[in-house]
Amino acid sequence: MLKPLLSLLVLFPVSVSSAAEVAENLVLVTLDGLRWQELFTGAEEMLIDKDAGGVDDVRLTRQRFWADSPETRRRLLMPFVWGAVAEQGQLVGDPEHGSSVACTNGRFFSYPGYNEILCGFGDPEIDSNDANYNKNTTVLEWLHRKPRFKGSVAAFGSWDRFEHIINAKRCGFYVNAGWQPLKAFAEQSAAEIDQLNRYASELPRVWNGVRYDLFTFRGAMACLRDQQPRVLYLALGETDDWCHKGRYDLYLDSARRSDDYLRELWSTLQSTPRYRGKTALLITTDHGRGSGREGWKNHGADLPGSDRMWMAALGPGVPPLGVVENAHATQAQFAATAAALVGEDFTTHDERVAPPLQTIVRQ
Repeated sequence: MLKPLLSLLVLFPVSVSSAAEVAENLVLVTLDGLRWQELFTGAEEMLIDKDAGGVDDVRLTRQRFWADSPETRRRLLMPFVWGAVAEQGQLVGDPEHGSSVACTNGRFFSYPGYNEILCGFGDPEIDSNDANYNKNTTVLEWLHRKPRFKGSVAAFGSWDRFEHIINAKRCGFYVNAGWQPLKAFAEQSAAEIDQLNRYASELPRVWNGVRYDLFTFRGAMACLRDQQPRVLYLALGETDDWCHKGRYDLYLDSARRSDDYLRELWSTLQSTPRYRGKTALLITTDHGRGSGREGWKNHGADLPGSDRMWMAALGPGVPPLGVVENAHATQAQFAATAAALVGEDFTTHDERVAPPLQTIVRQ
């Protein structure tokens, strides 16, 4: 059973960091349904199995992802996270270090989770994944209203519901979600984007509402290169959907690929003058999952463990604590933490917004 959340972390009032600690730019990334178990301990041996994990080639999957030590396994699965984020930033939510990150929305599936992540509170009225435009204001939209971020926010999501979660009809910035064609932001990218859109239209679709993360990531990277937004949101989705398909091998594949995308993203930020040394990266997931031979495939209020998740942070203003010990946080703290990293107080927007996580944003 998780320990009760510490008031030390959730009740402090917000304070804006000193100018030297405030990032100029912000990149938010979500990896849908990625379990804390794989993040912190790597592949689970019981699930590298044809029956329990739907694994097509057990020998190859073990060769790629299995080792006796959890420290080695997690580096095999997510080398950038464990070679950069854990060494230069923070990871919160490892129960072996007495830490947790908990969903508070009570639903423990995607739309309620993304609302909590981006709006800073769980909304009891959001009780499905239906295509309803979100009445709540995300931290992305709120930042876009600030003069220094106006016209410099963009969001890319593999799941088509992000059009509704972010409320593309109202938010005022570019949102690309699901199988929507990607947009070329500069002439030099037109051929690349045309090719991506052509491939997306020709490939068979495993999921009608979720495109392959490759297209989401490449579209976001083209935008980053050509538009250089001050705030970018990248929402990858395959980790969740391969679990629902019962394919543990493809879940591991997508987690490894997501880590590689994070590495390329961070490398691009550090090689671009506008972003180098001036950009904060904040990463999380929308919900946990169950455990055991069947539970890992799904999540929800009736499946224990679905409320347990994690957060990671890297960049200016983030103390390099590595795997944080004895920290207890909520999913709702993500939005205000994101805003605080660029010197803004999102808690002033709505009294329901949870305060930033104090291991990341120090008083």
